Amino acid sequence: MVRLDAVPQLNSSPLQRRLEINYRRNQKQDHTQLLDQAGQDFDYGECRDSYWNPEPYSLLYGTPIWEQASDYQRTVLNQLYWVAYYSQIISAEIATIFFNQTSAAALYAHDGFRTICDMLDLESSQERAHIAAFRAVAEQTEQALLGKRLFSYPMRGPFTETMICADTNRLKQWWKQLQLQAFGLISASNSFLACQYFTVRGLRTLNGKLVQHQLSRYYQTADSQENAPIPSKISFYHFMDESFHFNSSTLLSHEVIGCLPTPTRFETLVANLGIRGCQQDHRQFSVAVNGIFWHDPALYSRVYELLRSHLFAMDDTEARTMMQACFTQESDGLHRSYLTHQEATASYRVYLEPLDYVWSDNRAMAIMEKTSVEGYLCTQRRALARFFQSLENVGY
Repeated sequence: MVRLDAVPQLNSSPLQRRLEINYRRNQKQDHTQLLDQAGQDFDYGECRDSYWNPEPYSLLYGTPIWEQASDYQRTVLNQLYWVAYYSQIISAEIATIFFNQTSAAALYAHDGFRTICDMLDLESSQERAHIAAFRAVAEQTEQALLGKRLFSYPMRGPFTETMICADTNRLKQWWKQLQLQAFGLISASNSFLACQYFTVRGLRTLNGKLVQHQLSRYYQTADSQENAPIPSKISFYHFMDESFHFNSSTLLSHEVIGCLPTPTRFETLVANLGIRGCQQDHRQFSVAVNGIFWHDPALYSRVYELLRSHLFAMDDTEARTMMQACFTQESDGLHRSYLTHQEATASYRVYLEPLDYVWSDNRAMAIMEKTSVEGYLCTQRRALARFFQSLENVGY
């Protein structure tokens, strides 16, 4: 329910000026045209021999497959990290576009909130440019390397599991869809929940900033930026846009929300369930894709397919042995991914600290802090045995 009578005007306030500055600066630096051009200009053949990210941001970096890979195979793993990482970002940004608009619908009901709505309109437009560029690179790369999809997927709507490789099943997927639809409906007419959505968006963007800053540096530190591979340019353009999106999330979730009445018990419940859901999504880490909190057992079939492809040319026994070594044994890659997860958990705590409506278990990141290397390895050993059994059931 929108409580119009209790919401103050933002006009001429210092907060309004900060919102206008963020909006104007985002307009000024908008990378939409550059992203659209980069997506159109991308030709896999022109950058097939180069890395697109810093070396540690390669698929399965620091695991036995990386240590044994040839130079060409390492280049492929580096490029496929880009494809996997930004395929996940596509999923998140599809959801962002929808919830930007439902939040704007609630806030536009108040006098003086137009700047926020215009700012969100710009950000949604930028997200569409990001998605188009990511898809152009991902689909062409997978077609060139494998002749089919590996991490990419057909375009889809916002009411689905945001994490591509999630610990889920059909019942969980149905429940997630129902939750997303319900929150969209409620937040479109509730000022507090409209703002609180940006708490969750801020947490997810904060995780992205930890990795995307590193990815953007590959272009920033290139000897010749003009001749840098197009995917690295896209990483940089995207990071620049997202920096302003993060500013928007913080302004809305930390400052605009403070202009609203104290949340009701229902609003507090919904808000904290959203933060808890973010914790659930981010409670795991992936040795395959450092910085994306995937459930690695949901990734097994893709990794197995890659190892059996002409790119690595392993037979069934070799592929199984390699997966066992990569997923069930400690490695440099495993500890790097775990460290990224720890850094994200700590940064989430700091981000939530000023918000007094947040439950103590969310403030402490109680779900995410339970994650451990030992727990990861235990999960992988059980899950990989089931995966190998499933291969036998289908005749491998």
